[in-house]
Amino acid sequence: MIGIADYGMGNLFSVSKALERLGVPYFLSEDESELMAADALILPGVGSYRDAMERLSETGLAKMVKEFAATGKPLLGICLGMQLLFEESEENGPTKGLGLLSGSCHMFPGRSADGNTYKVPHMGWNNLSFVRSSDILTNIEEDYVYFVHSFYVKTNEQDVLIAAAEYDVVVPAVVGKGNIYGMQFHPEKSGSLGMELLRNFTRLAEERKAVQ
Repeated sequence: MIGIADYGMGNLFSVSKALERLGVPYFLSEDESELMAADALILPGVGSYRDAMERLSETGLAKMVKEFAATGKPLLGICLGMQLLFEESEENGPTKGLGLLSGSCHMFPGRSADGNTYKVPHMGWNNLSFVRSSDILTNIEEDYVYFVHSFYVKTNEQDVLIAAAEYDVVVPAVVGKGNIYGMQFHPEKSGSLGMELLRNFTRLAEERKAVQ
């Protein structure tokens, strides 16, 4: 059973519908004990990093997510949810994140090194480039996925990066370390590639449960 953390700032409808299409059982909850009992956890997110961290801290879900990650069960952050997995964001002033992955979030400058301006937010379809192999990429080929974001992650921990996209800068698009994964784009809105990524994530949960 996949738990989706409901802290008032998530793309809950689209994520839950994607799991329904995959035939994967799931539940939405803001209850710490219910979510801790899930076989895998999805942390969605839309909106402000600062607001999201405040909500997670106020509800106790920030502590729960860290405890869930420590169990070894699969954890997936989507869009803002991925950014929250990292140490910090500069959005609306420096804000500490969950610190499960090494790195920080920064706004696209909107101007390239040669002086050309470009649109912020990064919105629309962009091609993924695979950086290293990962179970989350099983039976998947490089293709386009759907992004909507104004901030991107910078990390010096190169083994965290699984797939990237280019938008003036290199954008970490799929990240992972151990049982912790993140997707900067919206897999639930990214056609067959996005659905296969979600399928692979849920398969990781099934495989872990089977060997316990």
